[in-house]
Amino acid sequence: MTTAEREGVQRTAARAALGVRDVVALQPALAERLALAACRVFEAVGSGAARAPVGAGVRCEIAPDGVWHLEVRCILDEDHRVVDVARRVRADVKAAVSTYLAQHDAARPLTVRVVVSVTRTIRPAARETA
Repeated sequence: MTTAEREGVQRTAARAALGVRDVVALQPALAERLALAACRVFEAVGSGAARAPVGAGVRCEIAPDGVWHLEVRCILDEDHRVVDVARRVRADVKAAVSTYLAQHDAARPLTVRVVVSVTRTIRPAARETA
């Protein structure tokens, strides 16, 4: 798997997950947080060449048998059942990534496995003031 393929899958999965109603944000892993902090420091020094990690909150890898494994780490709206939202995220990410891979001539058979980890639930700020 090339870096471009991985980034494309991560970006597609992140967009699909964020498109699900009641997903407030994606939770980056510690490595992604450290990379983002390093990017900010690097940009502050004046280069401007650094960028935030692509698909923060989404981990993906391809197994030797060709199966794509994705983990999507979500922060959800606390007013909704976690299991229902997680199921929608899983289905939407799986469909989006499968379509992306098919459009980019990925090797057959296409198998995508998605695990959704809900890292926390919060009350979105927009409703707290209402």
